[in-house]
Amino acid sequence: MFKHEIEERIAELKSDYIQVQGDLDKLEANGGNVDRAEAHLSRIENELSDLKKELRYK
Repeated sequence: MFKHEIEERIAELKSDYIQVQGDLDKLEANGGNVDRAEAHLSRIENELSDLKKELRYK
């Protein structure tokens, strides 16, 4: 992956994270099941971490 591709993917993931966090907040406020949203946030966090590490070496 090229540096600009990594940066674009990081931007996409940040946007996704914000959306999922908002959904999670709504679920919590309404007493919904938050397990899937929390798992999704965790996957996004892990991918962001990996991409940031990769970006440091570019």
